[in-house]
Amino acid sequence: MVGTSPEITHVGKLLKIPSINVNEDDAMAVPLYAKFSYPLATEILTPVSCNNGKWNSKSIKYNSYHEFAYLHPNYFKPDNNVLLKYSIKSPYFIIRFAKLTAHHDKDVSGISAIIADQIIKKLARHGNIYITSERELEHRFEKYRLSINPIDIHHVLSSAQMYIGDSQTMAAEAAVLGTPSLRFNDFVGRLGYLEELEHRYGLTYGFKSSEAEKLLNKIDELLSKDNIKEEWAKKRNKMMSEKIDTTKFFVWFISNYPESARIMKENPDYQYNFK
Repeated sequence: MVGTSPEITHVGKLLKIPSINVNEDDAMAVPLYAKFSYPLATEILTPVSCNNGKWNSKSIKYNSYHEFAYLHPNYFKPDNNVLLKYSIKSPYFIIRFAKLTAHHDKDVSGISAIIADQIIKKLARHGNIYITSERELEHRFEKYRLSINPIDIHHVLSSAQMYIGDSQTMAAEAAVLGTPSLRFNDFVGRLGYLEELEHRYGLTYGFKSSEAEKLLNKIDELLSKDNIKEEWAKKRNKMMSEKIDTTKFFVWFISNYPESARIMKENPDYQYNFK
């Protein structure tokens, strides 16, 4: 049994079926998930950047990201016809508002309406603005709303000049696609994969809810850059040169389990056969 749900580890234990728990969030950032998932999991499969705390010893680490399971260039090709489909005009910026209502979002703040006003004011001088939102939008932001089939969002994200939001996953998706991304919430500093994308590769930037001024200054800095997408493409190429193809690795690992687990424990570098 393979998945991201705690239930599979419990069902697997009861039915004597091996369970492989797949996650990318550090254990301390999702304590309830870790508490209910990891003790009974047969294997924990996570990126090398993920700290699983006391469960690190039963973890198998791969050098890539979840997002590369569907955004690696072996599988994802940006389609500019999607921009035409939604009448999106370049240059443009994507702003994302998440709900922040998951169990691990307790006491986590994101982009307020006041800060959104300041962001929009800065961006509006440089291109079009499109907002995707999980939460209800204030009336004044409705004119920026992008109503889009979720299956198309990555094509739009790939061609954007910049992504700004309070969603972790979309910040990482923008980063691996080579789009400058800024995330603004109180998860900053707590998720290893985003810390790696920021501090090792310089593809994204994180700011806590108490750092609005730093966020706005970074937006100004990025807006002042010429050929920013070309600069980010070089950073992305460096990142890709070091990462494996997540999908190839997962297919091999699951298809050849449990022998694959033994191989990875004895020789973790075997994963580099899946570039």
